[in-house]
Parts: sequence; structure tokens; C-alpha cells
Amino acid sequence: MNIFSIAGIAGTFAALVIGIIWGGNPLAAFADLPSVFIVMVASFCCLLTAGAKFGDSLGTWSMIAMTFKTPTFGEQEIARKLMSFSEKARREGLLSLEDEIQDLDNDFLRTGLRLSIDGTDHDIILTLLESEINKMQERHGRKHKVFDLWSTVAPAAGMWGTIMGLVGMMRNLDDPSLVGPNMAIALITTLYGSILANAFIIPWGMKLRTYSAEEANCREMIIEGVLSIQAGDNPRILGQKLLAFLSPEDRKVLEREVKE
Repeated sequence: MNIFSIAGIAGTFAALVIGIIWGGNPLAAFADLPSVFIVMVASFCCLLTAGAKFGDSLGTWSMIAMTFKTPTFGEQEIARKLMSFSEKARREGLLSLEDEIQDLDNDFLRTGLRLSIDGTDHDIILTLLESEINKMQERHGRKHKVFDLWSTVAPAAGMWGTIMGLVGMMRNLDDPSLVGPNMAIALITTLYGSILANAFIIPWGMKLRTYSAEEANCREMIIEGVLSIQAGDNPRILGQKLLAFLSPEDRKVLEREVKE
């Protein structure tokens, strides 16, 4: 569970509630179900319109769920395995890694090592593995565009509600009992649209882009390691190459092991 996602949402709501109360207003004055319905349903239905398939838009909810998790790609452990494989390959040859790759749970690493063991040309391995990364980023990019669209449509849906409320208010100026509810829709719907876009959708999209970049970085590290093993590089040289792909925390730990 990503505690920062929860803390961010809780902090946003706390700031809004405190601001409302501090301003001397009742919380009930900012609760309006028609406004919620307009912003949430209308904006999400726009995603259905834009999606090539129904599943593209429904997949948005699973992507939101991902933002409340902290994915780990195991860069430090993968780096150790690559260095270990490098040492074994230099001592016993690439074919000695045949048994090692059977227990790997990282499909991308297993594919790269399999290609190397099979004697595939360096350039072909590079092309195949980079193509996988590119396609992965394309798939992620399609999801990111959904969030980009949603962050644009949500405030627009708020404006639709504002216009609807103003029209209703103007049509019923002779009935004071209807002016208040319509004015609430006119003002609060804009607020809801802005909160949905800026407090939720945009941060979700940014976090997913970060996760995608981290996964791509891990795969780039694997490519560097696989090609280095195939070339017969010294494990220490390989270790120095892999350090560039690690976070400062992981780098400090592995750096000591490389220098030992």
C-alpha cells in the first residue's frame, strides 16, 4: 500500500474541510448530489466515447488501484543476479546458464539470457528487447492518455453543471425556492470538477508515468547486463554499468559489493 497516496487524499480533504469551517460555512452547503452526478458520470462517459474498446475505459479503475500500491521491480536483486551470471559465464561459458534461467521469475530477463545462450547476434537481441520496451511504453501511454483526457473533461463537466444551474436559476427567478438549489449546482459543480481533476486525476496520471519509467529503466538495465554477459565483460565492469540504473539507496549498497 502506498501511504503517500492515502496521505495526499486525506490531506486534500482535510484542507478543504478546514477551509470551509474556518470560513464560517456549514459543510452541508458544499454537498450536492446532482453536482456529483454531473461531474462523475458525464466525465467518465466521455472516456467511454473516446475508448476504442469498452475495456479501455473500464481499465481506468484498475489503473487507479495501482496508484495505491508501490510496485517493486527488484533492480538491486536483478543486478546481483546479472553479476553472478557474468561470473559463471566467464568461468564455464554461456551454456552453463541454461539451468540458471529456469528458476527466473522475470520473463524479460529470462528471454534476454535465452537469446544469448542460443547464440543470437548482439544487434538482434538489442532490437528484440528494445522493441518489447517500446511496445510496453505504448500500452502504458494509451492508459496515460485516458487520464489526460479525463483531467480535461472533468473541469469541463463542472462548467456544464454551472451553465445548467444558471439556466435553471434564470428560468425560475419568480420562484425564490428554486433559485437557491440552482445556484448551488451552478457554483458547486465547478468546484467538484476542479477538485476531481487537480486533486485526483492529474496526480494519478503522474504517478503511473513514474511507475512506467521505473519499469522501463529496470528493463534497460537488464538489456545492458545481458549484452555485457554475452560479450564476456568482467563482472566488476558489468557492476559499474549497472550502478547507473539504480536509485541512490540501491547504488550505495551494490557499490560496496562491486568494489569488494
